[in-house]
Amino acid sequence: MIAHLEGIVKALRDGRAIISVGGVGYKVAATKQILSLLSVGAKASLWTHLAVREDALDLYGFEQEEELRFFELLLTVSGIGPKSALAILDVASIETLRSAIVHGKAEYMTKVSGIGKKTAEKIVLELRDKVGSATESTSASLKGDEEALDAMRALGYSTQEARDALRKVPSSIEKSNERLREALKILGSA
Repeated sequence: MIAHLEGIVKALRDGRAIISVGGVGYKVAATKQILSLLSVGAKASLWTHLAVREDALDLYGFEQEEELRFFELLLTVSGIGPKSALAILDVASIETLRSAIVHGKAEYMTKVSGIGKKTAEKIVLELRDKVGSATESTSASLKGDEEALDAMRALGYSTQEARDALRKVPSSIEKSNERLREALKILGSA
């Protein structure tokens, strides 16, 4: 099993990075956030999960081991495959997702393509006791994110643009109006 890769990024395309390790190019699927941190010709170090199927061997890469563990935890839920788990990790930070699961906010995950209300509720039900407890700050930032997301959509931003900006706002900023202000600054500088 391939658990970690360290090498040079040869290409970035279609949600994947090609990482050359010892002359062998590995195609690694990753979240948009991780792919945005990589650049062609630069060194990359990723924790990986190898998904073995009858017709393919797929690698999924993560910047931190905690992200890999959360991804593998999502895979324990029946009906959640590697692509769905990666899409869930693309929605928000690990802390925010953990808080949403602990507080039973299944609707937070229904924004992911292919994850309906029943599947989201199943994720909450099966993982609530496994993800640990959420801190007060992540609970507050989750509430702030929900309100800021609604406000940004009302301003004409797409859900994806709003979520990407909110992911970059530090969780130490808890109030919805402050999170909205920071997210708008991030979108304005992009």
